[in-house]
Amino acid sequence: MDFTFTEEQQAAVEAAKAVFADVAPDGVPSPALTPGAVAEDFDRPLWAKLAASDLLGLVLAEEHGGAGLDAIALCLVLREAAKVLARVPLLEHCATAMAVQAHGSPELAAALLPGAGRGTLVLTAAAHGRSGHDPAELAVTARREGARWILDGVQTAVPWAHGADWIAVPAHTGEAEAVLALVPRTAEGLTLAGQVSTSGERLAELALDGVQVPASHLIDTPGAWERLRQLLATGTCALALGLGEGVLTMTSRYTSKREQFGFPVATFQAVAVQAADRYIDLRAMEVTLWQAAWRLDAATGGAGGPLPSAGDVAVAKIWASEGVRRVVQTAQHLHGGFGADTDYPLHRYHAWAKQLELQLGPAAAHEEALGDLLAAHSLA
Repeated sequence: MDFTFTEEQQAAVEAAKAVFADVAPDGVPSPALTPGAVAEDFDRPLWAKLAASDLLGLVLAEEHGGAGLDAIALCLVLREAAKVLARVPLLEHCATAMAVQAHGSPELAAALLPGAGRGTLVLTAAAHGRSGHDPAELAVTARREGARWILDGVQTAVPWAHGADWIAVPAHTGEAEAVLALVPRTAEGLTLAGQVSTSGERLAELALDGVQVPASHLIDTPGAWERLRQLLATGTCALALGLGEGVLTMTSRYTSKREQFGFPVATFQAVAVQAADRYIDLRAMEVTLWQAAWRLDAATGGAGGPLPSAGDVAVAKIWASEGVRRVVQTAQHLHGGFGADTDYPLHRYHAWAKQLELQLGPAAAHEEALGDLLAAHSLA
């Protein structure tokens, strides 16, 4: 089998590296020294550069001004973004655009996708439910009244909501599968309350009180929300991988320069073994990530497997949630007290890693979900 990336995917990586080359992880105040959010908005200049490099339309079809690439290409770009802690809604924006493109009405696609590709319109998704633990689609109800749908409920920890133009909100109708509503941030009855992530970024608690949505703005295709949820989870695994790689590179450079007893600490066996263990974590995170991303793309093309793609996503989440934590903890240990210095960027990576771990959820929960899938599907 050929595990190499396509020329188009590799070109996307090179374009991303060029855009992120000048991004500084400490471009905003330290979350450790800031009582609230580190900034009111995401990095708009960086967003403009992504748009100018055609990376915001990476996963859109050519008819919408995009490059027509896949989830693997998106994850490759997200990995580069995480290495520099890029403060942009790249994952939520592109994943939501993919859902609209695949399942939205022609009217909705025409209204959102051209602007999404150009970066003049920002999309995000509410994927954490009311508490962050219950399924997100259970937090909001949708009932039909004539040609419109009425939404009521609360979604918590919605990323980049204050700067987004449209928010994808999963909801339940009381029967059949979950639906996905695209709601403008300025919709009547929609209010945003400020929240702050572990990484210091501004989140929002989204409350919907009788918000009216035209039928053309609601996606009721079976499996549409589940695919978006899996894509968001897989993209978060890509962010965890990129962050971990950035941290391990930082640790390698530090331990190669830091000397004790006249020798670089990187030459000490105890240091080398710990770094090697974290390298193994990253490689496991990488291979499970690409398996999950490939299954999402393959499922879109009609290809299947012995387990649903949710199984591959669960495995990727198991490795990412535990792996990224182990990587940053080891990095802090090998840096000594220097790792806690707020003038040094490592503590920022630690805060971001904790936020990603919280978003992914505990590995034990994913192991239980994987066990349920194995029990329900014969592998013979």
